[in-house]
Amino acid sequence: MKKKLTIALVAHDHRKADMVDWCYQNSGFLAQHHLVCTGTTGALIREAYEEKGIQTEITCMNSGPLGGDAEIAAMVVRHEIDLAVFLIDDLNPQPHEADIMMLLRQCRVHNVPIACNRYSADLMLTSTLWDDDNYVPTKPLYENFDRAAFDAIYKKIRH
Repeated sequence: MKKKLTIALVAHDHRKADMVDWCYQNSGFLAQHHLVCTGTTGALIREAYEEKGIQTEITCMNSGPLGGDAEIAAMVVRHEIDLAVFLIDDLNPQPHEADIMMLLRQCRVHNVPIACNRYSADLMLTSTLWDDDNYVPTKPLYENFDRAAFDAIYKKIRH
């Protein structure tokens, strides 16, 4: 990979072991980039990497419930995050659900790819688009829906 990415890594408590395992499996790629993590997740990844002799730049924010999700969302808004991996515990309620939704929303609004499971994270890591200098992500369009304009565009692309 030509450029150094800033990758956000977040995992709920019941997904932390999964995140550490995923990071270990992808350490060859991840070690080349700057990792920004919520507090506990980052500490666990750092510990696992140090144990295996893997060196990389890891920045730890606060833990999620103490504002770490919000800190990473702010980085997304400032265009400081290139990719986010957020392993969410969908089976248990989270006391900071509003922060979680805010982070997911900011990634969508600011067009930051976000993976919420290992498979989508693997697909994003292995995308050839990271090295394609000609690729420019299409910005999301937020416009009022105009049926006539939509029909004209749809008609044009169908023919």
